[in-house]
Amino acid sequence: MKTKIATGFLFAAATCLAAPRVDQDTVTMAQDQSSRTVSITYTLRGEPGIVTVDIQTNAGDNAWLSVGDENLKGFTGDVNKLVKKVGETCSIGWRPDKFWPGLDLKGGITRAVVKAWATNNPPDYAVFDLTVKSNVMFYTSAKALPYDITNSLYKTDCLVMRRVHATGIPWRRGSPFTEPNRRYTNDMHVEDPFMCILSADYYLGVFELTVHQYDRITGIVPSGSGLKKPILHITWNNCRGDSSGDNNWPTKGHAVSVASIMGKLRGGAGQEFDLPTASQWEFACRAGCTAAYSSGGQTAADGLSTGWFSDNATEAHEVGERIANPWGFYDMHGNASEWVLDWVSNYPMNYDPEKGPDAPPQDHSYMTGQYRTVRGGGFAQTVGFARSASICDWSLATAYTDHPTQIGCRVCMPAVIQY
Repeated sequence: MKTKIATGFLFAAATCLAAPRVDQDTVTMAQDQSSRTVSITYTLRGEPGIVTVDIQTNAGDNAWLSVGDENLKGFTGDVNKLVKKVGETCSIGWRPDKFWPGLDLKGGITRAVVKAWATNNPPDYAVFDLTVKSNVMFYTSAKALPYDITNSLYKTDCLVMRRVHATGIPWRRGSPFTEPNRRYTNDMHVEDPFMCILSADYYLGVFELTVHQYDRITGIVPSGSGLKKPILHITWNNCRGDSSGDNNWPTKGHAVSVASIMGKLRGGAGQEFDLPTASQWEFACRAGCTAAYSSGGQTAADGLSTGWFSDNATEAHEVGERIANPWGFYDMHGNASEWVLDWVSNYPMNYDPEKGPDAPPQDHSYMTGQYRTVRGGGFAQTVGFARSASICDWSLATAYTDHPTQIGCRVCMPAVIQY
């Protein structure tokens, strides 16, 4: 199998002039004995950076241990965000009696360790507040989030994204020829296996985009119920603009219409959101697993626990009800099918794993110039369509608002924070 090397996101990357840092000797921590409020100060050096804090206890012999991400909640001030106050005194507030109950901070046995992350190497979790323009918070793990990751807030007013560490990792895209339910129809070798390397990390939505989030982004309230269910019946053009014109991927790169879902999300959050490529989607779906399903199973029965399909559902369900894959992404198998950027084509012929096929396939008349790729299966399809390698083709000519399909989307963005 040939190895295809991706060129990474085509967005402009931030140039690192002087890496941000916080020298530990500038960090102070004190607790008001009356209010129990802990005040932490630090000085940021270099360039603006994303700041996180860890509270550590002295385990003896000058060894320090973190109190654990699950206790690092409730911080206020210049933390868990992009901080631009270079050279100035920055401050963090915390109430350990509320978030680390039963334990007090004492001098000499507890300390605050403040870390600055470069904007091109951000923490693993980013949470976008869809109710406030350009409001994003960063966390080192799911346990460090203010609420449990399946909390309703992250399915309604906030968009939570996880960083996918993909840079330079060789992996096999597609399916073995012996995999049950693999696709080989209409002379389309869409699942033929090949080695792939992505050249850049990226963020991907932990959940499929929901009805409520769609309302927050576009101002359009879809009819029907189920605000925490995935938004359905949207077209590729709804997601990012005219597929055959100024927003044609890959010839126009990541250009999107300002009126599209991605365009409006960019306008509100200030980051370069888009659909994932098929390779980005599959790498995150697999989560390091080479089996048919990210759970490690090979058969349809193995896949049932991972999502909602026609085998166990008659409609879409609230996102995040089934088990997450090993990297913490929910509903990668089933519930809503998900648009990705790529045209449908044979693989790996004339294929760049970051850009996808450079043009619509011309050797299959029923697909010429019309069909984009859909991944993940859905509640209206059997579980076999939801395998990690499974590819479905959907015509851009179809009016999906009236079509009995289950197509939604999942948001992607480069792991380079714009400011």
